[in-house]
Amino acid sequence: MTTTTPGTTGTTLEELERRATARRDRPSYGHDALIACDRLVRIFTTDGVEVQALQGLDLLVTEGELMALVGASGSGKSTLMNILAGLDVPTAGAAKVAGCDLLAMDGKARLRYRREVVGFVWQQTARNLLPYLTAAQNVALPMQLKDGRKGGARQKARRAEELLAMLGMSEHADRRPHQMSGGQQQRVAIAVALANNPSVLLADEPTGELDSATGEQVFAAFRRANEELGTTIVIVTHDQAVASEVRRTVAIRDGRTSSEVLRRTEVDETGQESLVAREYAMLDRAGRLQLPAEYTEALDMRHRVALELEQDHIGVWPDDAAS
Repeated sequence: MTTTTPGTTGTTLEELERRATARRDRPSYGHDALIACDRLVRIFTTDGVEVQALQGLDLLVTEGELMALVGASGSGKSTLMNILAGLDVPTAGAAKVAGCDLLAMDGKARLRYRREVVGFVWQQTARNLLPYLTAAQNVALPMQLKDGRKGGARQKARRAEELLAMLGMSEHADRRPHQMSGGQQQRVAIAVALANNPSVLLADEPTGELDSATGEQVFAAFRRANEELGTTIVIVTHDQAVASEVRRTVAIRDGRTSSEVLRRTEVDETGQESLVAREYAMLDRAGRLQLPAEYTEALDMRHRVALELEQDHIGVWPDDAAS
């Protein structure tokens, strides 16, 4: 005899138990990701008014990725970067980077995290380098801070030399920041961020103060670090040239991830390679979906929409009753 439950249209108890077991056995969210943000919330209070910079944001980044984050001013992308860098703490949700729980760390653990786990490159070149040190000395400094200024000066100098060489800056090793161009300073800043071999390198608008040609050189340095060192790199950018050069671009809107562009190389029957890009809407952990504004405006979708579950897709239509 087959037992059914009320309101399940013939679903058996055995089937419900099988589904429940499958859910329990499903790996936890972000278990294999280097960066995992789960329903991340950040609320600021300004003059007694609460502002939600992040509204339940979800994001997964796998080890070895080179990806871009884009979004309008006020979308929450810089707030997210500050949280991932250990410079800010979320109000709610969960965020883990390389196994470090960003909500549970005390001050000492957070300082160690910023020195050893994550590297950061600011948009403003003046924030990345100490003006009274040479390029080589700037790169060696994070290693000295990490080791408490212990010995191994020769090893640190060799590491600094190797990083500057990889980024095409060997001939500028003995120059101070004011003796270098903005693009050269940013390449040295990348070397500084890589000095302690971090798991993740974060960059907030690193080409924002540079012209397009110089910006391309700086992005090439990020790509080289990603390819040669395997460093996971996340870049916040308004520069479409940079965003289109990475395999994955995630857009943030109103404090949540809204869409994602994935790019891949395809080879046709003649052996000709081409780069194919496809855009996806992001479905977050709460089941929310941000439809592109051009879609909703084209169909005059407002307030609510009609849904229909098909065998292999969900249909979305304007609600005629709302007009």
